[in-house]
Order: sequence, then C-alpha cells, then structure tokens
Amino acid sequence: MVGVYISTTGILHLPAAMLGGKLADSIGRKKVIIIFDCLAALFYITCGFMKPSITMVYVLMLASASMVTAGPAHDSLIADLTTNKNRQGAYALSYMGWNLGFAIGPVMGGLLYEKNLSLIFIGDAITALISLTLITLFIKETIHKTKEEITDEDRIMERREEGSIFKVLIKRPILIYFAIIICGFNFVYSQWSYLMPLHLISIHPENKAEILGRISGLNGIVVILFTPLITYISKNVKSIRRVVYGGLLYALGFGMLGFYNGLTYFFISTFIFTLGEISLAISTSPFIANHTPASHKGRMSAVIPMIYGLGYTLGPIGMGQVLRFVNINNAWKIVGSISIVASCFMLILESYERKSKIQSSTEEVVIVK
Repeated sequence: MVGVYISTTGILHLPAAMLGGKLADSIGRKKVIIIFDCLAALFYITCGFMKPSITMVYVLMLASASMVTAGPAHDSLIADLTTNKNRQGAYALSYMGWNLGFAIGPVMGGLLYEKNLSLIFIGDAITALISLTLITLFIKETIHKTKEEITDEDRIMERREEGSIFKVLIKRPILIYFAIIICGFNFVYSQWSYLMPLHLISIHPENKAEILGRISGLNGIVVILFTPLITYISKNVKSIRRVVYGGLLYALGFGMLGFYNGLTYFFISTFIFTLGEISLAISTSPFIANHTPASHKGRMSAVIPMIYGLGYTLGPIGMGQVLRFVNINNAWKIVGSISIVASCFMLILESYERKSKIQSSTEEVVIVK
C-alpha cells in the first residue's frame, strides 16, 4: 500500500511541474514561489496538528506537489539572475545549500520522530516560511528579463522564442539529447542507493546499517568540502565537458566495485563517485539554462528534468532484472560500462554543439549582411 501512495505522489509531480513551469513563464517566477511554497507551508502546518492517518498522507502529498510546482520558478529565478559566465557558481552554491539541508534534515527528523512527530511538520513549515520571507524581501521579480533583447553573441541560445515548449525543443534537439544522456548517468548514480546496499548486505550483513550511514556521511562531507574547489578549478571548462569528466568519475567509482570487495574500497568508491556527482550537479542546470530561451526557462526547467529523472526510476528496476542473470560484481562492471558509454555520447554531443554554434554564427552574419 505504501508503494501505491509513493507512486501516486510521483505521478502528481508530473502535472505539478508542468503547471509550475507554465506559470513561471507567464505570471512570474516570484509569484509562483510565494504562492506555492506558502501553500506547502500551510499544508505542513496542518499536518502538525493532525494525528497520523490516511488524511495526513493526502495532505502531505498536496504539500509535496506544491513544492514541486514552485521548483521550476526557483530554477528560472537563478537562471534569470545569472549569465553563462557566473551561472556555474550560482548553481553550485544552490547545490551546496540543498545538501546542507539534506544532511541536517534527516538527523533532526529522526530525533523529533521519536519525541514529537508534530514538530517535524511544523519545523518544515517554519524553514519554508523563513526562506520564503528572504525571497520576498530581497529578491526582485525577474519575469521582465524574458522580454529583454539579448545582444551578447555568447548568449544567442537564450534569445526569446515564440511558441510552445515542444516547438522550442524541436528547434533545439541538443537539449533532448543532453537529457537522454544525463538519464543514463542518473541510472548509474541510482545504484548507490540500490546496488551498493545489496552488495554490503552480502558481505557485511551484521553492521550494514552502520556502514551505509558512514558512507552517506562521507558523501555529504565530500560534497560540502569539494564543491567550491571543483567549481573553482573547472570555472573555465565548458559545462558539457565537465559532465564528461563527471561521467568518467562515475565509471571509475562505481565500476571499481566490480573488482574489489574490501570495505575500504567502498569508501574510496564513494569519494570518487561523489566528485563525479559534484561535477554533474554544477554543470547540468547551467547547460540547460544556457541553451534555453529566456521566454521558456520555467517550462524547460519542468520538462527536461522529467526526461533525465527517469534514470533514477529505471535504475533500481533495470538493475534488479540484471541481477537475475549476473552476480553483483559483474553488475557493477555493467554500471561502469554504462557510464563510459554515456560519457562517449556526451563527447559526441559536445562536437555537435560546437558545429551548431558555428552554423548559427554563420547564419547570423548572413542575416546582418
């Protein structure tokens, strides 16, 4: 029964994200954030005064859908306030903030769950309202930027377009190709929450929970410590090339578990693939923003994540089927191989992008003449 509600929540997220993207591009980013994040906070507060029941589940589903609806507006706001020169750093900072919350939240939630369940929901509402207050007071609406004429040659792809999101995607197939390849990387990344626990259970069944906790802690520490460093080191590297490097780190980090079973190697693997995670995380959103018309950033922030998000969903299902025919070590080798293949496709896409830009520049010169 739990699986049904989790699946239903996931299904609700699809129209919620599409609605949020459309509204962000029409009525404004800030309005969407204020309306739907406020709704989510109200739903969480409501849960704080309810006893555990099926009704509470429904209210939590609405809260989650409200947060998802506001998601494209948050992404669009960052894209509007940045250019391709500083976008990587902005998204990296956002990524770090998200991971800090992800690290602290479960710890606080675990403590409160045993003592006072209501405070979990009220605390969620309070943190949401605090962030909402900061946005309301210090961030200006940016929807007017979608109507401004972009003259910079290095921002040609961000010039305003007319028509639906599907029309824009047809004219910019590179975004679809990019999303499909990222889907492959997400398939690989999903294995650290599926295949890795299975592997640890098979070799360390007595203290698997403790080991997984330490591995998760290492992942969080590496993200916090190395995101600024990787962002600085790769500041002059194109987003798409950083994705390639991240994919190769995935291949090394995950693939090595197909050859080494010692506990130490799990921590080495986690360190390596987390570096890859950082490289992809600080590159994916900037690439999408750099190739999306200002007029469609909200809708694109909803559609493209739907495509590459399938990797997280298909990863456990697909690898579950693979394990029917191969052992865990060979499964890891397959995971590493998938990442190598995806990295090769991303290199091909980089070449395609380069040729597309040359063609666009040539057409621009012809039009000017």
